[in-house]
Amino acid sequence: METQNEEITLKELIQKANEWMAYLRSKYKKIALAAIIGALLGIGYSFYKKPVYTATLTYALEDGKAAGGGLGSLASSFGFDIGGASGNSGAFSAMNLMELFKSRAMVEQTLLAPVNQNNTTISLAEMYIQDNNWREKWADKPLLKNIQFLPKTDRSKFTRIQDSIFGVIYDNLSKKSLTVEQKDKKVAIGTITLNATNEFFAQQFTLALTKTVTDFYIETKSKRAKENMDILMRQTDSIRGELNGAITGVALATDNTFGLNPALNIKRVPSAKKQVDVQANTAILTELVKQSELAKVTLRKETPLIQIIDQPILPLPVNELGLIKGFVIGAFLAVFFTVLFLLFKKFWKELL
Repeated sequence: METQNEEITLKELIQKANEWMAYLRSKYKKIALAAIIGALLGIGYSFYKKPVYTATLTYALEDGKAAGGGLGSLASSFGFDIGGASGNSGAFSAMNLMELFKSRAMVEQTLLAPVNQNNTTISLAEMYIQDNNWREKWADKPLLKNIQFLPKTDRSKFTRIQDSIFGVIYDNLSKKSLTVEQKDKKVAIGTITLNATNEFFAQQFTLALTKTVTDFYIETKSKRAKENMDILMRQTDSIRGELNGAITGVALATDNTFGLNPALNIKRVPSAKKQVDVQANTAILTELVKQSELAKVTLRKETPLIQIIDQPILPLPVNELGLIKGFVIGAFLAVFFTVLFLLFKKFWKELL
């Protein structure tokens, strides 16, 4: 009896499907009209939509401080963990380098980098504004039409309006265009990707952002070691000057006592004092030179190496809709939603 009920239910389902198919066939004119309109809209949209260019840069980070000067980082780049390669901790560790690429400070500093366009040097921010036709929109707004973003401008001197504009640009780039990825925590190879409608902007911004972050990262990472080396170098120069002065003093005192009566020893005291200064400064200078050389070695170990593996080269990969693609997608979406609407309308009438 249950089998019979199931057969009846299946028959009803097939009958219902056939009924709906017949209903859709009766509406073929509306569906065909929708397909034509959708195809035309798709073609129109393909003309309107700008092609999107993708700039991709791949970098590798080798921190000389980790794993005895880079062996661990090199092994880590190939997915091997030999111990110590992940000892990169702190506010500016390798893992946090990706966050620097997406930080507002780095992006805004990059936007002020100079770039040559049509034999004119402008900032990347100005190029972004021109690409998005913001100048035309600001033409009738007195507070905005004279706003300028010159290359290498001091960011701390920006007005409130300039801060707001930069905030909008940063949001657009960080949320819609800029992507920074690292495949695995043990792999010190990262990828920076920027999507933009301007091919040249995509390439130049990616390169400039990498340089900005690299300079900041290396400077900050090795700042303490460099300050220590600078102090030792200044002390070394100072003691060397004192030693040279003491040597000159010894020579002068010796000249003054040349052929002196051996009984007059008091005359030799200045020479003896200068000799003591020479010996003391020599010992101090020897130690400072040793410490300076050690400081140079430490600075080299503390200075990370960010090596660019692949960089964006023109022409960049482009993603564009195209006429045929727009025609097919537009027609398909129009038919799909039209059929969905007709079936829903019929179903609703049957319920009522």
